[in-house]
Amino acid sequence: MTVLPANARIAVIGAGLMGHGIAQVFALAGHDVCIHDSVAASLHSAKSRILANLKDLGDDQSAVERVHPVAEITGAVRDAHFVVEAVLEDLSLKQKIFAEIEQHAPAGAILASNTSVIPITSIMTVLRDRTRALGTHWWNPPYLVPLVEVIGTRWTSQAAIDATIALHTAAGKMPVHVKKDVAGFVGNRLQHALWREAIALVEHGICDAETVDTVVKASFGRRLAVLGPLENADLVGTDLTLAIHRTVLPAIEGRPAPSPYLEALVADGRLGFKSGEGFRRWPAEEQTALRAKVMQHLKKPRS
Repeated sequence: MTVLPANARIAVIGAGLMGHGIAQVFALAGHDVCIHDSVAASLHSAKSRILANLKDLGDDQSAVERVHPVAEITGAVRDAHFVVEAVLEDLSLKQKIFAEIEQHAPAGAILASNTSVIPITSIMTVLRDRTRALGTHWWNPPYLVPLVEVIGTRWTSQAAIDATIALHTAAGKMPVHVKKDVAGFVGNRLQHALWREAIALVEHGICDAETVDTVVKASFGRRLAVLGPLENADLVGTDLTLAIHRTVLPAIEGRPAPSPYLEALVADGRLGFKSGEGFRRWPAEEQTALRAKVMQHLKKPRS
């Protein structure tokens, strides 16, 4: 039976936006963490970024000393009890990395991918022992958003799932078990169903992008932190929910492909913040203000 020790050794493969934040959470929970990245600049800056986060949040700054940058993936995973990959959303890259991890990690180590949408089954087909492989989808920023989706495949042992849930619970996260391995898991399927309809409303001239965001933030968005969609359906009644669906669902966008409007934005180089314009124009000062607003909102539950 897979049981992780209280002071489990963690290996994080990828020191970027998600990887360094995952390493921070585990280090703060008392674990020794080896972190690796093939990009030297990302690896070398990992500890300074973690320390800056710890200072900003008022957390124990000595936790950064439990994070150990390792230049070679072999050294990072050699003694690990739990390995989590957090590299680019590229299936072939992830498969290559897990094949290498399996060669060098201990036979009993649990192997996890932090992919946000790629089915775990597709990633782990390269492994010889797939019973210890699963997904752990963290949300950005990892040290502020509590949820971790734990996704098993048809091969994953229940012991590996149980140990993974226990590890993340002890680290202060809120793990949930996703029982079937589907693209996008739970959170991103829900999020992008909303995004698809939001884009369609703009595409069909029903309203502009700013109106979409205002409607969400000033109405049901205010309830979402304490009232989930199915809780809300039960609150108003399943009979009313059914009546509403009979009227509105036929009118909601259902195409199984990206919106042509979105494809045109990308083709025109309107890439959002990175180009200064996407669905809306984003001057540098407005980008900075929105990022700061999001971070302050996410920090509130900690105060």
